[in-house]
Amino acid sequence: MAKLAARSRQEEQMDAPDLDPAIYERVLHDLARVNRWTFTAWPAKAFLGRVIGSAKRFSLLDVGFGDGDILRAIAGWAQRRGIEAQLVGVDLNPKSLNAARNATPPELSIDYRIGDYLDQPERFDFIISSQVTHHMTDAQLMMFLRHMESNARRGWFICDLHRHGFAHWGYPLLARLLRVHRIVREDGQLSIARSFRPQEWRDLVQQAGIAPDQVRIVRRFAFRLCVERVREMPLNP
Repeated sequence: MAKLAARSRQEEQMDAPDLDPAIYERVLHDLARVNRWTFTAWPAKAFLGRVIGSAKRFSLLDVGFGDGDILRAIAGWAQRRGIEAQLVGVDLNPKSLNAARNATPPELSIDYRIGDYLDQPERFDFIISSQVTHHMTDAQLMMFLRHMESNARRGWFICDLHRHGFAHWGYPLLARLLRVHRIVREDGQLSIARSFRPQEWRDLVQQAGIAPDQVRIVRRFAFRLCVERVREMPLNP
């Protein structure tokens, strides 16, 4: 496991700007399929269920929406509970837009946008990201943490991979069983090597100027680490 002692900095294939749009879209959809099998949306729904309480509406920004699978899961969760959810996704990659729109039923009313999260005109109750922070540079991650802390009215939530030996060596088997695209098989293992461990998240939060006792770092199935920040202020009922 020595190769996992420090984070990998190797670039992932799906981040290449010249990747064919059709291949990119297939990669996103295959990643969403892996996410379904590994219950990736569950931690976000559990977080919202814990902090929303009896509120009947909330707004949320998902940074790096991919094919929109997390937002679709949240939309369905909110609908089943009679909660009005204003859901916005923003992604830097313009090739994500068609992939997300094509996979999203129109009745879910999710607002997908291409651009930088820094340029969004609204403030949101919650800012979240799933499987995104390991793609960021150190400087980008610091900026993201500070932005969420300054701009998310009610709280923020990060769910990403856990740099763990079992996950790193076991993921290729799952990927082959699911018959996903080669890039998903190869990038998936690299993503685990690029991700963080609990103490690294504690250090990052502190470097961002956020008091460690205000953030909860929890392990979730399957080999996910979640960083949760909740402000003790009520949502509008």
